[in-house]
Amino acid sequence: MTPSEIPDRDLTLGAQSGDVAALGLLLARHQAGMRAVALSLLGHGPDADDAVQDAALVALRRIGDVRDPAAVGPWLRMIVRNACRTRLRSAHDTWSVDELVLPSPDATPEQALERHALRDWVWRAIEELPPPIRMTVMLRHFSSGVTSYQEIAAACAVPVGTVRSRLSQGRARLAESLLATAASAHGDAGELAAASRREALETLAAAERGRFAEILAERWSPEVALLSERHLAIGHEFLLRGMEGDLEAGVRQRLAHVVASRDITIWEMDLVNPAENPEHCPPAVTWLMSLDGGRVHQLRLYHPRPSGTA
Repeated sequence: MTPSEIPDRDLTLGAQSGDVAALGLLLARHQAGMRAVALSLLGHGPDADDAVQDAALVALRRIGDVRDPAAVGPWLRMIVRNACRTRLRSAHDTWSVDELVLPSPDATPEQALERHALRDWVWRAIEELPPPIRMTVMLRHFSSGVTSYQEIAAACAVPVGTVRSRLSQGRARLAESLLATAASAHGDAGELAAASRREALETLAAAERGRFAEILAERWSPEVALLSERHLAIGHEFLLRGMEGDLEAGVRQRLAHVVASRDITIWEMDLVNPAENPEHCPPAVTWLMSLDGGRVHQLRLYHPRPSGTA
């Protein structure tokens, strides 16, 4: 049986069991119908293309929701229709990370991908993105605290318009890459994230034992650039002073979340202040790290605004 002869039902069941080639075939087979829906609602132009790309990514994350595998075509077109309606309701692109996750309120984006065994395929495509676009996509769709356009813009020190542009480019490239690599072999993205989590925990433990300098010498470039909201420093000295100062003040960092790609890593930390000085530090800090040859060569520290603040 040729790929074109495989029924939608069989492809959908395969995709739900983690067969990325099956999902790739489904998206390719129904792409014309999905685009027709977008054109009928949005007309010719970039909005229609963006809506189809958005829908492909939503389908990737929610293929397990399909109850009637034989009716996957109408399901895909419904996702496109919803994406178009979202665009029609606003003059601006308001695509939200919430549209990508499964209905379970307890499922993180990573857990959703694990459930359908598609994580490695997604991360293979993400790895193909240029670093600035990849960092923006990783924050928007995989971080736990820096997801809004405004927060990402502040964390990356770029205008909000640049964030929107990078996300639009990222979605287009991801949609193309996912289709192009559906039948390829993919590395173990889970092991990459697990290794980064171990490294984060080891770094915090070493710092609390007074061995932060050893970790920096072993794993960080001696010319590392530290960019915070108010400072630019080169080398290890400023990092050492900052970490030692916080520890002496009784502040502890607790790892909350890790997002890792080949040469970009995000560590999200909760900051635990001493009881006698509960306002010493903001409640959280995000480490945005760029790596070169496996060593950190740039670190940007960003303190997300507490939820509920302007």
